[in-house]
Amino acid sequence: MSLVPAPIQHDYDAEKAVIKNFLETFKGDEKDLSVGIADINIGAPADASTATIIPIKYKRQLQRIANREQQMLVIELEDILKSSDDEDVSKLVRSICENTRRYVTLFCEVIDEIMKVTGTTRDMDDNDEVIDVIMHQRRERNEQMDQEGFPEQLLRRYNLYFKPLPSDVAMAVREVRSIHIGHLITVRGIVTRVSEVKPLLQVNAYTCDVCGSETFQEVSNKTFAPLYDCGNGQQCLKNGITGTLHMQTRACRFSPFQELRIQEMADQVPVGHIPRSMTIQVSGNLTRLMNPGDEVHIGGIFLPIPYTGFQAIRAGLLTDTYLEAHSIHQQKKQYREMEMTPEIAQQIADLKRDPGVYSKLAESIAPEIYGHADVKKALLLLLVGGVTKVTGDGMKIRGDLNVCLMGDPGVAKSQLLKYISKIAPRGVYTTGKGSSGVGLTAAVMRDPVTDEMVLEGGALVLADNGICCIDEFDKMEESDRTAIHEVMEQQTISISKAGISTTLNARTSILAAANPLYGRYNPKVSPVENINLPAALLSRFDLLFLILDKPSRDDDERLAQHVTYVHMHNTHPELEQEVVEPNIMRHYIAMAREKRPVVPPAVSSYVVDSYVRLRKMGKEDEEQNKSHTYTSARTLLGVLRLAQALARLRFSDTVEHPDVDEALRLMECSKQSLEDEDNLDHGPDKSALSQIFRLMKQLAGAGAPNRKKKQSRGKKQKRLGRGPDRERDMDVDSESDDSEDEYGAEEVSLVDIRARVTTAGFTEAQLNETIAKYEDLNVLVRVANGSKIRFVTADS
Repeated sequence: MSLVPAPIQHDYDAEKAVIKNFLETFKGDEKDLSVGIADINIGAPADASTATIIPIKYKRQLQRIANREQQMLVIELEDILKSSDDEDVSKLVRSICENTRRYVTLFCEVIDEIMKVTGTTRDMDDNDEVIDVIMHQRRERNEQMDQEGFPEQLLRRYNLYFKPLPSDVAMAVREVRSIHIGHLITVRGIVTRVSEVKPLLQVNAYTCDVCGSETFQEVSNKTFAPLYDCGNGQQCLKNGITGTLHMQTRACRFSPFQELRIQEMADQVPVGHIPRSMTIQVSGNLTRLMNPGDEVHIGGIFLPIPYTGFQAIRAGLLTDTYLEAHSIHQQKKQYREMEMTPEIAQQIADLKRDPGVYSKLAESIAPEIYGHADVKKALLLLLVGGVTKVTGDGMKIRGDLNVCLMGDPGVAKSQLLKYISKIAPRGVYTTGKGSSGVGLTAAVMRDPVTDEMVLEGGALVLADNGICCIDEFDKMEESDRTAIHEVMEQQTISISKAGISTTLNARTSILAAANPLYGRYNPKVSPVENINLPAALLSRFDLLFLILDKPSRDDDERLAQHVTYVHMHNTHPELEQEVVEPNIMRHYIAMAREKRPVVPPAVSSYVVDSYVRLRKMGKEDEEQNKSHTYTSARTLLGVLRLAQALARLRFSDTVEHPDVDEALRLMECSKQSLEDEDNLDHGPDKSALSQIFRLMKQLAGAGAPNRKKKQSRGKKQKRLGRGPDRERDMDVDSESDDSEDEYGAEEVSLVDIRARVTTAGFTEAQLNETIAKYEDLNVLVRVANGSKIRFVTADS
């Protein structure tokens, strides 16, 4: 007794009747009907207008196909289920899902029958295909127009696709089994490689050199044997002559064809395994819809690849499989491609009227992460970006912002980068150690389809018109980091590899995160030494934030409460303002990016004055050795970009004074984070007063170098009534105390001090200020009618 189930017997004629009834009678939802009503020609006569009104979803689309206004026909399986509660309909849907290729043919046959009756409502013109011209010529020659000599594929002006049921769960590549061959399945993955679009031959056309008749050959595989002898022409048959056929490329039917590979997502890969990949074949109107780096759900038919020729001999018993794509759904679409629903439109309208939308959106960025208010505001402006301009002579001024986050481990730099890469439509996340220069720019690969040398884009090319988040920026090799220099300013990548010389677009914002050179920030050295990045690279960042993990009773308690709340409830605590959902934020930013605000003359002069003031302050700081950043023309461009991004957030066409003020404030916050005096608490003070005080101590020590130490440091502090904390607060650092113990001198001439201090480059006013300050602290006193300085010691 056989255990194999008996095959299901299909009555295809009955199923074709069900299909025909569905195509001719199914009425779509309100959205489909509104499109049908929009097609009505109001100015036409009554009888003509009523003939063109087709409120039936698929019947209307077939009419558009007959009029050459539409090429793509998508049959939604959910519509078939909705059309009737009959068991035959549900059985039909199951059959389509299990034997999809066969039912593509059945649907095409039914559509061809309907199209013969429908007819076209347009006249011939110069844009018609060659087959239309040939058929018109045959009509003029009064030949029989039964279309017997034409393959069905040649007469079809549409591409038929099935859209899977919404209830179908997207599978991982490793979950696809042999049982799914021939089935309509949905696979989820990330696109890793996309080939060029090539013409795929479907119908080959020949012309006889004797009788001039046309012969057509349908091609279903990647290889075919061409025809040579004519046997169809009337003259050849009448005279018994066998003419030679010549291929006519113009009369052939080609279809756009593209091959790509998708790879499993990281969350689908089991522990210890590597991601699997699958080949996808795309044809017709579905080509050019996917780019490398896109996260997609692809519905299609799972089929084996038939090897032909020498490949079949070499492959032996092995075979490969592919997915013939029928529907493509992108998880993260481009800004301009996202669908707007009435609910989303209402929420965006409310946000536009909200005066505090700037702070509200900034707080909504990674709400699970505590604090970092100014950093989140900078990241919001990074998502919005400024206006990219191209001058008349072709020079391009970038509008994308670049931001670098420096700081101690554990301040959520990587989490912020991950969040930004997820909310941005084209966000690419990579790490410094895991990326080479080739992985960032482009690699030369051999195309498996055409066997040509092609360029495959790296992370910066994948993030074109998006954001590239680079973590562990400081761990990158210097040779790899130089690949980013051109991208950050010119937004292009120049390639000269394997005979390929080209320039690729990389119109991306760079969001980098780096740790200090010593793992944690070392306050005893300058910020420049801590950052350990070349100055040429730092100047290309519009904003550079230094985030330090400084212990503070109140801040630490609030942070701990926030983190424990997130762990207990899997959500962030209630914030002062309502958090905007990422989807709403993405739509809002998409609409804001369409604005191109300009800078009016009044604001322009204000920006100029602000820039001059910044340059003057920078020069003064350099003279006092305070400055760790350099104010250049790139700083001015950065202020303009930030101000334009703020104007975009307000949906304004002009930049206003508050926008410039906020941009300058963020610039100042960025600068202050590098020059925070609290960062230097535990190291030698670099201020002018402390340096003058050290010079005075050195002079005092040089006057009596052999004097013994009087008492220990602890006794001195006790006698002077100064504890360690108070000593530090009063700017008496450890170095000065050590020198006092070493030298122990009491008096030094004020004339010698003045000469030494002025020689070192300090002014007399700074000297008087130093003496007055340390007199108040009871560290020194003036003696001999003010002509000498005596340092207070333990026995004085």
